[in-house]
Amino acid sequence: QVQLVESGGGAVQAGGSLRLSCAASGRTFNAYTRAWFRQAPGKEREFVASIRCCGGSTSYADSVKGRFTVSTDNAKNTLYLQMNSLKPEDTAVYYCAADQLGGLGSTEYVYWGQGTQVTVSS
Repeated sequence: QVQLVESGGGAVQAGGSLRLSCAASGRTFNAYTRAWFRQAPGKEREFVASIRCCGGSTSYADSVKGRFTVSTDNAKNTLYLQMNSLKPEDTAVYYCAADQLGGLGSTEYVYWGQGTQVTVSS
């Protein structure tokens, strides 16, 4: 069982930065693919970024490439999302997720956090 708790959301102006954190309980967190998704009002939950358990390869949505960076501190059981050059269209609730076989789809993840709101004003 893995429990995930996000933090670090908030309100920022366009061009600003935020760093989201996802603290995990459970010894096996680092053996999972860990990902960030986001959901804007009236839209489906969409993939943002992920990092695989072994080797640490990363994947990003085209909309955030070059602006967002996913990383992990295995010793702290924590996943991060550094978000730079934020745009109003990045406004959403951001969720972290984990699964042994997670890919790009939200249905591929079993474990989810409660979400943290990110609001970017123009």
